[in-house]
Amino acid sequence: MRVLVAGATGVVGRQLVPQLIAAGYQVTATTRSADKAAGLRAAGADAAVVDGLDSIAVGETVARAEPEIVIHQMTALAGNFDLRHIERTFAMTNKLRTAGIDNLLAAAQAAGARRVIAQSYSGWPNIRTGGPVKTEDDPFDPDPPKAMRSTLDAIKHLEQAVVASPLEGVVLRYGNLYGPGATDLMVDMLERRQVPVIGNGAGIWSFLHVQDAASAAVAALDRGAAGVYNIVDDEPAPVSEWLPVLAAAVGAKPPHRIPAWLGRLAAGEAAVSMMTKVRGSSNAKAKREMRWELAWPSWRDGFARGLHEIAPVTT
Repeated sequence: MRVLVAGATGVVGRQLVPQLIAAGYQVTATTRSADKAAGLRAAGADAAVVDGLDSIAVGETVARAEPEIVIHQMTALAGNFDLRHIERTFAMTNKLRTAGIDNLLAAAQAAGARRVIAQSYSGWPNIRTGGPVKTEDDPFDPDPPKAMRSTLDAIKHLEQAVVASPLEGVVLRYGNLYGPGATDLMVDMLERRQVPVIGNGAGIWSFLHVQDAASAAVAALDRGAAGVYNIVDDEPAPVSEWLPVLAAAVGAKPPHRIPAWLGRLAAGEAAVSMMTKVRGSSNAKAKREMRWELAWPSWRDGFARGLHEIAPVTT
């Protein structure tokens, strides 16, 4: 089977391409960087240098690859993560979630692809009322902090476009990613004691190792009906519980605790919401319908052993 991975050199793509090659798929992998194309070829993929926002280049690349399945893993997250200005941090990624997914869907349909699998996000977009853990049937937050609204709008666009596509559209809502390449900034900030527990630290987070993010995309190639799936680990947990564990795992001092009003002044309303109000997600649907299995079922073991490693694959 021919598979095209758009955004193959991001933290998930770097795990996904080798898993696809090992499973016997013929992979075309795209990157915006010519310097990274050699690594994709060395892994066994056909590499293509293409900007996901260039509709003509995307169309030509997908047409040449003739894929049966197209996988969207395009992001543009690099540098500082500014919670006060989330819209700035995610500006390019949000373009890839809107114009980028539109380009990829049009190209996939024109090339005769059967299924499109797209990366989304499960975490703070969940509605912040009701129980602590949400399923795919629960709505998005109707009134997120202002700094998060443009990003939530982009997530909504991506999901609606994929589900409404005439192709088999599968949306994978990844939890908060950690593991090789995904945790470096957080670790650096923890070592500098720049990540405090704000307020009561009651915000519930769902985590996901990058290896498991990739394996979910592999599972979605031929398992599960079209639709939306939460791709998270088995243990949603409050910030007050997981943040000190992560700090200890990287040898950092315990995080400071500051009141919500000070957190609001220092980092903005979005940071306070993420620390005190957000809800976690259930993975029951993905495990049931895609028969997806986690290599890292809990962030506890993942933080202890998986920040820089992947688990051995058993057969």
